[in-house]
Amino acid sequence: MTTGDDRYDALVRLHQEATQRVERLALELEELTAFRRGESDDDEHDPEGVTLSSEWSRLSGISEIAQARLSQIEAAFERWQAGTYGICERCGQAIPPGRLDARPFATMCVPCAEASGG
Repeated sequence: MTTGDDRYDALVRLHQEATQRVERLALELEELTAFRRGESDDDEHDPEGVTLSSEWSRLSGISEIAQARLSQIEAAFERWQAGTYGICERCGQAIPPGRLDARPFATMCVPCAEASGG
């Protein structure tokens, strides 16, 4: 059985992983941006493969997703501190332990999440 301490530990691990991912992606974007400055603006005809512009777009999208995940985890910590962690923000009922085990940053119980399309 998962305890509150286990869920908190899971949030800590997820936060560490998400923070590292956001930082790594930021470095990759920074390196790519610096490289783009030194390259010709016309990389669309590069026979070597992926263009710098498309790689920048790809990394930017991944970075936005990673930042959103980090924000979800940080919001879960805020709910923990406020004493509202594990309470559905829509109906006010407890979020089932299995859902919190699977998604420690969940904000809604399964029925509310399904009803809201999330």
